[in-house]
Amino acid sequence: MLNRLTSSLDFQGQALSLRAERQRLIASNIANADTPNYVARDMNFAQALREATGGGSAGAVSAVSMTGIATTTATTRAGHIALDTQNSMRSESRLNYASPSQTNLDRNTVDMDRERANFADNSVKFEATLRFINGSVKTMLDAIRGQ
Repeated sequence: MLNRLTSSLDFQGQALSLRAERQRLIASNIANADTPNYVARDMNFAQALREATGGGSAGAVSAVSMTGIATTTATTRAGHIALDTQNSMRSESRLNYASPSQTNLDRNTVDMDRERANFADNSVKFEATLRFINGSVKTMLDAIRGQ
């Protein structure tokens, strides 16, 4: 009985955690907008949520660029160490690299217009998830009280 009550909240809790992680990534991109050679990162939210809730295969994750080209390695250069893709939600291998929208002399791929739009969109969805959780808790409390 308790599992049925908490399954919806577990899903929304995972979504909220992933939204917070995406917000951190976007804020990092904005903070590094003037850093030479910085490559903007983002996550595929739907895929990450599927993996977090058990809907996808966590062991078969490959890095995918924002242009849609899949890569089988979790490193950016030949001498880099591959990251652990088995456990952490915050694993860097599950992040996407941004393709530059225009060429820069410093090879920075942060597009401030795109980042601002992503930040606002993610903020609205984060707030909506919080409100959904709040509504679910209120409904459960009303049911428990018999109102």
